[in-house]
Amino acid sequence: MTKPALLRASNISKSYAGVQALRGVSFELLAGEVHALVGENGAGKTTFIKTVTGAVAPDEGEIRINDDPVRDNSPGRSKQLGVAAIYQEPTLFPDLSVAENMALESEQGSAWQPVDWKERRRRAAALLEQVGGRFDVERDAGSLTMPEQQLMEIARAVGADARILIMDEPTASLTEEETQNLYRVIQNLRERGAGIIYISHRLEELQVIADRVTVLRDGTVVGTYSMSEVDPPELIRLMVGRELSAVFPKREVAAGDVVLELKDLGNRANGIAEINLAIRAGEIVGLAGLVGAGRTELARTIMGLDQADDGEMSLRGKKVQVQSPGQAIEMGIAYLPEDRRHHGVILDMSIAANITLASLRTLSRISGFDLQREREIAADYVRRFSIKTPSIFNPVATLSGGNQQKVALSRWLAVKPSVLILDEPTQGVDVGAKAEIHAVMSELAAQGMAILMISSDMPEILGMSDRIAVMREGRIVGELSRPEADQQKILALALGHAA
Repeated sequence: MTKPALLRASNISKSYAGVQALRGVSFELLAGEVHALVGENGAGKTTFIKTVTGAVAPDEGEIRINDDPVRDNSPGRSKQLGVAAIYQEPTLFPDLSVAENMALESEQGSAWQPVDWKERRRRAAALLEQVGGRFDVERDAGSLTMPEQQLMEIARAVGADARILIMDEPTASLTEEETQNLYRVIQNLRERGAGIIYISHRLEELQVIADRVTVLRDGTVVGTYSMSEVDPPELIRLMVGRELSAVFPKREVAAGDVVLELKDLGNRANGIAEINLAIRAGEIVGLAGLVGAGRTELARTIMGLDQADDGEMSLRGKKVQVQSPGQAIEMGIAYLPEDRRHHGVILDMSIAANITLASLRTLSRISGFDLQREREIAADYVRRFSIKTPSIFNPVATLSGGNQQKVALSRWLAVKPSVLILDEPTQGVDVGAKAEIHAVMSELAAQGMAILMISSDMPEILGMSDRIAVMREGRIVGELSRPEADQQKILALALGHAA
């Protein structure tokens, strides 16, 4: 029996300021189907999704939901028609509670109707339980970690009884256990007849979760395939238009002198203790561990965002006390945080201003700010990282997620640090951009930079690290050399199953 089509998009085209984002894109979503949508950053995935949700109007083409043409689409209209989107960067009101945020999506009522707070909290807790969320619904949403925010968004969409769900990198911040819970939720939704558009750069998970896959490249559809017809290497070839043989282009570099050394470093406030770690010039040290193991907290302490209260830190053999990020930058330490939209880039500022934001002191002159030099630096990094933009003066908000990450990385490279801390450097980045970022990391290490890379991507940890330190419950519980490291040993240390 043929499944009915919940969504049909026909010949959708859209351009922005002379850049053709979509060219004649057609897409179909069936009831009970998970239809993956893949492509490099800038391929048109986000623009297409925005046309479905009514955030933007296509220049040409038609969208039909339940075989009815959708006219004058808008976010409110698409929600009425049963469309819900779960974006890679959660959209929430940080000063409202989890229960209040979830109620905004599903509760109906009038201004004169009193709120049943007990029922609101009960329903929010029940929805979170469905997706494996284990946190208090009375917490402010702004206090949630990125994985918790993602789970809240998923639960909110489930509670809205949407028939068409769009999931944009839903597992990017989730642990393995949380990911398996999500798969179970997706299966339940399929059994209820919902259709899911699933966007992911983790191509291996598509083999588990998706029925079909549509590949976009440069705003056009390369093709739609059954998942049984394609494997990850073939998808990569279709996405980038060439064979991609070096996602992890790690160079062998002779390690130099110790640049950063931590001895019994601790911070009682954020839960790290007895951290002993040394990073040499030319070395990429991977920092692995489960979510909540203390990896980001260690990075924040090194950068001076949080204050160490135990142990010591040395730079190039000299003991230092880092009391602020500004002081860390002056010492030659740079930090690319995990949450790029809140801490990595300033969306409303131009690409040029973002890239040079950490270099303002060097661009300031007695006669004023050196605008010409700012443009030269920005243009250089745009070329170097192949950042897709018509102009360095465009706001960063106009860029895809992968290009935003490249801008954030460019900012810190512009200050020419000797120590670079990267927290999930390729999270939510497509395979082509991931290879480019890895190539830059290898180049920087070859030039003598000391790099600490925090990553939950096991292939990335194994593929790019010279050594791997594993954290558990705020402590480093083991180190593995590149030759001896494998996934089983890393997980055993992270789970406390090995000394």
